[in-house]
Amino acid sequence: MNNINILWVDDEIDLLKPHILFLEKKNYKVTKCNSGTEALEVLEDNKFDIVFLDENMPGLTGLETLNEIKELDHTLPVVMITKSEEEYIMEEAIGNKIADYLIKPVNPNQILLSLKKNLDHSRLISEKTTSNYQQEFRKIAMDLMSVNSFEDWANLYQKLVYWEIQLENIEDAGMFEILESQKTEANALFGKFIAKNYADWFEPNTEAPTMSHTLFKNKVVPELSKEQPTLLVVIDNLRYDQWKSFEPFIAPYYKKETEIPFYSILPTATQYARNAIFSGLMPSDMEKLHPNYWKNDTDEGGKNLFEAEFLQAQMKRLGLQNLTCEYHKITNLKNGKKLVDNFKSQKNNDLTVVVYNFVDMLSHAKTEMDVVKELASNDKAYRSLTQSWFKNSPLFEIIQQAQNLGFKLILTTDHGTINVKNPSKVVGDRDTSLNLRYKTGRSLTYESKDVLEFKTPKTVHLPSITMSSSFIFAKNDFFFAYPNNYNHYVSYFRNTYQHGGVSLEEMIIPFVVLNPK
Repeated sequence: MNNINILWVDDEIDLLKPHILFLEKKNYKVTKCNSGTEALEVLEDNKFDIVFLDENMPGLTGLETLNEIKELDHTLPVVMITKSEEEYIMEEAIGNKIADYLIKPVNPNQILLSLKKNLDHSRLISEKTTSNYQQEFRKIAMDLMSVNSFEDWANLYQKLVYWEIQLENIEDAGMFEILESQKTEANALFGKFIAKNYADWFEPNTEAPTMSHTLFKNKVVPELSKEQPTLLVVIDNLRYDQWKSFEPFIAPYYKKETEIPFYSILPTATQYARNAIFSGLMPSDMEKLHPNYWKNDTDEGGKNLFEAEFLQAQMKRLGLQNLTCEYHKITNLKNGKKLVDNFKSQKNNDLTVVVYNFVDMLSHAKTEMDVVKELASNDKAYRSLTQSWFKNSPLFEIIQQAQNLGFKLILTTDHGTINVKNPSKVVGDRDTSLNLRYKTGRSLTYESKDVLEFKTPKTVHLPSITMSSSFIFAKNDFFFAYPNNYNHYVSYFRNTYQHGGVSLEEMIIPFVVLNPK
């Protein structure tokens, strides 16, 4: 490695000559100092890539020198070297964000490893990640040729999410482009799979995945008990990759017991999928059994105003009246902070349900606000924005309080979202629904290759607004655009996050059970 400048500070620097010669033979340039004071003078006039700093020196101690170095340049990596293994020294050094901590006597290979870890870390990880993905690429390509079950598709999508996150920070952008092309191919094949199999999942005695309307009964109920309170968090519009992006923040507080993917129903939209979770019913059954709670797309008023009532009815149907349950919907920062302030009172409930709408608001705001479009210009940026929100959100505070109070945590969502890029023309009458990823109405005209159509909605347990209404769902990354003012419409909505259609990102979503540490 060339052009790496090391500053080595030790009051017995002459005894380290073999180590320095070893590094110089490997083309590192080493500047020697005998004291902290001398080191600070050298740092005033010279640039270094890393500092090796002895902790036990006369005059300015290593820790004092470390503080001064960080004031000069807080980004400069400092490796502390000490004879002492006293805990307070270690804690002080770590608190000052040292890059590494070595105990004397050190050998040259330890020094070399520390250099590579701190200075060559990105390149080494990038090369190894690229190499590993190149091997995995062939396996994923083979899997795409043979995948033919809902379990296989869930496993394949989780692999794609894993590699997307692994590759997002590597230096080889070409690898990321290859992965993007694999995702596109996967979504095209997934659309065909859903077209062939989705309706069959509702037939008696047919093997089907856990879906929105069966999630509560099959996955949540077995986790409930009167011995331990449970917090069920439903984060609206949360994709699998977004969950993985903030999972590390939860890890210090909760141990993950179960993580499974499940399938959102169609349309992958809140009024359908989330109502299905809380009611335990498909939309046509909600309309039939709870006409006072259900609203179709063309009906006036809010479409998700009765989730608590749906949940109460489902729990009664399942014989869970003995469990105390409380429901909260968080739609803004004020509501979130209010629940944080009063969360201790939830300890008396067997089940506390929190619906958190932030991710949904973010995705829709991206359509409306130029600044959010800039902040979430692609999936990587969208994950980063979600991560930044989560670690500063009232929801994170709620989860931390839940851990302190001994709550089991169940975290899930109603559907995901996809970055739409390709317009598909559609024509309908004035009663046609407005969603960009699905349409329901009469006399729909559309590009058949771009959509999944159900001319008879009842076959997939969807309500019919009129006798001749049908449903169409956009596949892959298509979005529906009307011919009128077409170019403006397309420009406005292209590269925005939408949901309601058929894609891996919208349909395959996380269900996670965690226990407090």
